[in-house]
Amino acid sequence: MNNIIKNEFLTVEISELGAELQSIKDNEGNEYLWQGDEKYWDGKAPNIFPYVARLTEKKYTLFGNTYSMGTHGFARNSVFEAEQISDTEVIFTLCETPETLKQYPYNFCFKVGFKLECNRLVNTFYVKNNDEKVMYCGLGGHPGFNVPFEDNTEFEDYYLEFENKEVPLQVVFSDDCYVLGKQPYKLDGGNKLPLYHSLFDNDAIVLENAGQTVTLKSKNGKKAIKAYFPDMRYIGFWHRERSDAPYVCIEPWFSLPSRKGIIEDFEKQEGLLKLEKNKEYKTEISFEIIGI
Repeated sequence: MNNIIKNEFLTVEISELGAELQSIKDNEGNEYLWQGDEKYWDGKAPNIFPYVARLTEKKYTLFGNTYSMGTHGFARNSVFEAEQISDTEVIFTLCETPETLKQYPYNFCFKVGFKLECNRLVNTFYVKNNDEKVMYCGLGGHPGFNVPFEDNTEFEDYYLEFENKEVPLQVVFSDDCYVLGKQPYKLDGGNKLPLYHSLFDNDAIVLENAGQTVTLKSKNGKKAIKAYFPDMRYIGFWHRERSDAPYVCIEPWFSLPSRKGIIEDFEKQEGLLKLEKNKEYKTEISFEIIGI
């Protein structure tokens, strides 16, 4: 089942499966969210929990035991319970099940909220540890946006503009997408990343210390999508490698995938969110549609 929120600027549709965005349209019916295509990528905007991207051998250890989990965790394939708060807000909740406990040995509450504030979609993540033991997790977003999203523009007209002219660090990945290290990443003019299809031939571009906002815009257009990710440590950009895919994912991540050749111990892996008994964590990312 899908839930709809709307105001005078935007109409947004979200599925209870994965609490995944299905559509972001302006008041003229223009679609900004990638609609999925098996030729390139059949996803739209998966929510990432309780681990970001890949685990080496799909395994990790915790408190001396070994567990298995797929890419980006299990939330994206889980059915959430939806609570329609108002015409402009909906909250989705996922708690542990026998199936999640096999992969992730915690009693937890994970909520994903969506709220419209004028021309901005606010996406809230809430995690609570309902277990007796310390809880470790990662989380993030993976929404894809149509590129181009404005008439008379092409993919190569678009670029990503950062708020600060600083040199971020790029997370370096192996060919099979595990972390090898980090290196400086030079942006054009100190704050721009031009888009072209071969940019993603080696998979995602993931940056650290890239500020708290990034704007997807075209040199020939008037509209833009501005992403805010104040508490996320990393921001990733991706489309299907070695393709002419007409979309770009903007992915705020709290933590990183496994290191190459290492089955991570969650008690020791750097960067995971750590929650003591009964503690909770709340953060938000948002996307502003500019020029509508």
